[in-house]
Amino acid sequence: MLDTIPSKDLKYIGKPVERDDAIEKLTGQALYTGDLEFAGMLHAKLLRSPYARAKIISIDISKAQKLPGVHAVLTGKDLHYRVGLYLVDKHIMAKHITRHYGEAVAAVAAETPEIAQKAVDLIKVEYEELTPFLDATKVFDKDVPLVHPDLGRYSYIKEVFTPVPGTNIANHTKLRKGDVEEGFKNADYVFEREYTNPNVQHVPMETHIAIGKWDIGDRITIYTSAQSPFTVRNLFSFSFGISHSNIRVITPYVGGGFGGKAGIGLEPLVCCLSKAAGGRHVKLQATREEEFSLLPCRSGLTYRIKTGVMKNGKILAQKMTMFWDAGAYADYAVNVTRASGFSASGPYEIENAWVDAYSVYTNKPFGTAYRGFGHVEFSWGVERQMNYIADRLSIDPFEFRKINAIKPGSKTMTGEVITDHSGNVTKCLETVAKAINYGKLTATEKARELKTGMKIGKSVVALHKAPAMPSMTGTVVILKLNEDASVTVNHALTEIGMGTYTSLRQIIAEVLRWPVERIKIPIENDTDRDPYDWQTVASKGLLLSGNAAILAAQDLLDKCYDIAAQALRAMKCDLDHDAEKVFVRHKHESFITFKQMSVGYAYPNGNAICGPVVAIGRYIAQGLTNLDKENSQGYPAIDWTFGAHGVITEVNPKTGAFNVIKVASAYDVGRVINEESVRGQAIGGMIQGLGTAMCEGYIYNKDGKLLNPSFTDNKIPTALDLPEEIECFAVETPQVDGPFGARGVGEHSMIAVCGGVGNAIEKAVGADLTHMPIRAEDVWKALQKKLKPVKAKKK
Repeated sequence: MLDTIPSKDLKYIGKPVERDDAIEKLTGQALYTGDLEFAGMLHAKLLRSPYARAKIISIDISKAQKLPGVHAVLTGKDLHYRVGLYLVDKHIMAKHITRHYGEAVAAVAAETPEIAQKAVDLIKVEYEELTPFLDATKVFDKDVPLVHPDLGRYSYIKEVFTPVPGTNIANHTKLRKGDVEEGFKNADYVFEREYTNPNVQHVPMETHIAIGKWDIGDRITIYTSAQSPFTVRNLFSFSFGISHSNIRVITPYVGGGFGGKAGIGLEPLVCCLSKAAGGRHVKLQATREEEFSLLPCRSGLTYRIKTGVMKNGKILAQKMTMFWDAGAYADYAVNVTRASGFSASGPYEIENAWVDAYSVYTNKPFGTAYRGFGHVEFSWGVERQMNYIADRLSIDPFEFRKINAIKPGSKTMTGEVITDHSGNVTKCLETVAKAINYGKLTATEKARELKTGMKIGKSVVALHKAPAMPSMTGTVVILKLNEDASVTVNHALTEIGMGTYTSLRQIIAEVLRWPVERIKIPIENDTDRDPYDWQTVASKGLLLSGNAAILAAQDLLDKCYDIAAQALRAMKCDLDHDAEKVFVRHKHESFITFKQMSVGYAYPNGNAICGPVVAIGRYIAQGLTNLDKENSQGYPAIDWTFGAHGVITEVNPKTGAFNVIKVASAYDVGRVINEESVRGQAIGGMIQGLGTAMCEGYIYNKDGKLLNPSFTDNKIPTALDLPEEIECFAVETPQVDGPFGARGVGEHSMIAVCGGVGNAIEKAVGADLTHMPIRAEDVWKALQKKLKPVKAKKK
């Protein structure tokens, strides 16, 4: 949409307009859910299970109830509701049985957090510990414990997902393209490997928090740090059988989400506590440890890849089996399985492909959406596999990627034909290869090796992702013209740090041809006051909301031209406008200002016409389909964003200690809307990807207890872990149906960083790594097992 306008003719698009929330956040004026206080508000605390799987024999809450200042104590047996996003499988608190370490078994609402915690400490629970199911790859073993024996009774979205009752399979996504077995027969070589990565925590700066109030007549008000207020409303309505019109969800400023706040979390529990406490507000904020064990994380993945390839480097066939560790509840994990299933090969064309992707219930904290939506995890396997094959074929890994890269005319895994406007992954690869001087060491780098005794390695990796969303995903933008000719924008895309609000202001200002300073978008969202938006996930916000913003701005101008045509007694086709007024093109002295018409135009004699100017833009994803459940053929992608990373590492060949010297990243964003926002997303996501690659990950004991539920032993990157040099590049292949040709890039910067680091380390010292995160000790162990390079042998 408006993708053909040359960049030189655009005033605001592509420019570094300052973020509209920057001052408030930097000065502390921004109000988050935790800052909100209400008269008589109570505070909640939770008692959590010390076992991964246990039968609840009894819960004694009598002492807690008698503690002065306590107003409500609830256990699972008091709450007869289930919640769930795609598969309704979760009680609000554990009922009869606990399914993961840290699951809530009781909750208290009291006058202060201290009283609430003291009451929690008085609750006594008798458990019978049971054998947990912890290994997703053993899902087909006989006689394993069933995490959900009643799986066959749960409601779910039948058109999209396939749970398997009587097993621990929450969803099975199948993809079949071409003839894989015939492809393997015709291949010159076949390579088969397994790659693994663990659960990972989102670690938003602001932990999950919600305030709930249950009023008379089942009127619900929720303040929450959620990414998707309308999703919270919809899921709450479904679970409790309460009309959507009775449920109001308000999101103030949100301190990060990364997918972990995309669904429904603490909101049902605080509302139930409010009801039990006579309708008082109840606030519950997760501790950091609760963030790790009570609330959702990123699913772990075991990825088995079998690849058939020709001597010339062309991949002929690939069989991919994914065991996704969904944890105790399905949540977003079943959709992660679906999205990863149809993208499992990465940005490479595979003529014959076979995917079995399983969401597997285990007795671990449950998985949900995480930045990249499965692509970070499987890209580890894909990009390591690409280097593994290239090395054994004696083909440069960069050239091997270009041989197999998706290009115009290629077919995706689901049968979609890539076009000239889909994006250019090869150009992204070439851009980062040039940026890191791929294929050789510079004189400076050689001198560095001599000085430090460390070995330098370089790699390039590629990535892609499409928004994972329903085929009918839609959004609305409303513009209200104010008396001073400024515009207030209403919509429900949630600002969680990505900067899209600023981009929307630029889009609206560009269409209106008005100063961007006159466009205001309130940060807070309110389901009672704002129009519908599906969710703030999937990197779909800029494309869908951007298009809706264009349509709304065009609608506003159209309405203003209608008013001007009446007031000026002119033909609408003869009108034009500037930032202040609408005028007759051949008679500039005949005009009417936007201020004059903002709330209704009045003639000199007092007669008035038209009324306040309000404009609407509605946009819905076009041409998408559900995937065939037998082969996953169809059209799931509204767009593809391609990218690449170039990584330089240095490694101590004796100890395995390593540093990331440089990361260069390039993304085909279609068209840059705000260059600072693109840069911010690129750097922030890349650093988050380094955390996944180098240090983050859950560790459990044999009983399923999480051993590192804090930053003490579950590290995230610090300033000391940053690359010495970071470069970011934007490739622009305009998206025909994107706003001014743009497509989203919020998640992509995190994808494939892990493979880039692993490949660069291997290039430096030959350490063969198949599990992430990669710590110094992992590199050292790999060096001890290092074998001489072996040429590929014909099968």
